[in-house]
Amino acid sequence: MEIEFFEPAEAAALMRCTESWLRDGATSGRFPHACWGKGKIIFTSEHILEIAKLSEILPGSSGSPISVSRPAAKERLIGTRSKVRLATAN
Repeated sequence: MEIEFFEPAEAAALMRCTESWLRDGATSGRFPHACWGKGKIIFTSEHILEIAKLSEILPGSSGSPISVSRPAAKERLIGTRSKVRLATAN
């Protein structure tokens, strides 16, 4: 098994972005992540690759990558806080 695990600060340093941007994306359901214990956010190497793909803007495309990658209202979200937010939205 070749999957690596990263805390948000480690993943942000690797991706050269802010930790808050990653945390916000994870808690809002825009970015894949895992939750361990009492809601501790963890990113795998596969999650980081997927986030990079979601944030990619290809030539000829319009709009921001964040608006394109937002989940539908009934899409399953990962994480304790996201589950609570999804339950109150319905």
